[in-house]
Amino acid sequence: MKNTTPQQNNVRVSDIPNRLIRHVTLRQLQIFEAIVRHNSFTRAAEELFLTQPTVSMQIKKLTSTVGLPLFEHVGRNTIPTEAGHELYEACSKIFTALSNLETKVDDLKGMKKGRLRISGITMAKYIAPEILGEFSRLYPGIDLSLKVTNRERVIERMLNNRDDLYILGQMADYETDIEMHPFSPNPLVVLAPHDHPLSGKKNISLKEIAEQPFIIREPGSGIRDIMMRVFREKNLQIKVRMELGSNEAIKHAIVGGLGLSVLSLHTMTPDGRDSPVTILDVQGFPIIRQWYIVYPKGRELSLVAKTFLQYAVENEPGLRKKMQQKWRQACRS
Repeated sequence: MKNTTPQQNNVRVSDIPNRLIRHVTLRQLQIFEAIVRHNSFTRAAEELFLTQPTVSMQIKKLTSTVGLPLFEHVGRNTIPTEAGHELYEACSKIFTALSNLETKVDDLKGMKKGRLRISGITMAKYIAPEILGEFSRLYPGIDLSLKVTNRERVIERMLNNRDDLYILGQMADYETDIEMHPFSPNPLVVLAPHDHPLSGKKNISLKEIAEQPFIIREPGSGIRDIMMRVFREKNLQIKVRMELGSNEAIKHAIVGGLGLSVLSLHTMTPDGRDSPVTILDVQGFPIIRQWYIVYPKGRELSLVAKTFLQYAVENEPGLRKKMQQKWRQACRS
């Protein structure tokens, strides 16, 4: 009996999705999704630890399979075509489905095995390893992953559902879209070289501090935003001598006598009186902020993620006590 399925140009409609299933690989879709997200072949290659020729070759194969151009170049940007936008939506659905499947499989395994993916802002490297280490000792079968990057990238990863949980500080712009769970205090202090003229002085006014040169983080940094707001509320403007992209670089600049800065107490090492930097006694400081574990509202967390979140929140008093001890040690330096 002859097949009576409707045909168009001698190709059955049902053959089209089957052709994609046979020839498109998940790796190709992963590469394509990263290019669209970054608007760049180069940044996608860097994220996936691939060479640019490999990325270009895989996209060429994917384009050939789809049968339509997937990208167009506008200036220096790589923009998806109409077909590219359709494929990107399909990728999002596929990756979400696979992520949900992974969550369900991990739940079936219980807490004996599983995976926990966390990303956090740069400052998270001072707090996350300790709590992850303690969690790992309780659940040695869990595979842990921590990605540390800038605030903009973390928010981008969260919006694209790239990880299980996220560690952030100030989140005023996104409070309505996410669940926020405080799990550790984050005191912000004014740091100066140990031999600075203001070192040891009590109750220093913000006006006096504003007369000093400052080293600050790059635009978009949460600490920078908070510091600027504190001085702005007092109608003061600080003298910015330098912008640097990392806390370690800022501390080196402070030691070099280039200026003062506002950083988290977490960045201080327990050097006592041998520390090359000191905390100044400034009116309104320390500014007590919080570290938060966050995730998009409505997202169903895996058993592993739920367990870690509960552990982190319940461990907050212990982290607060350690921070108080660190504060006393730092103030004695």
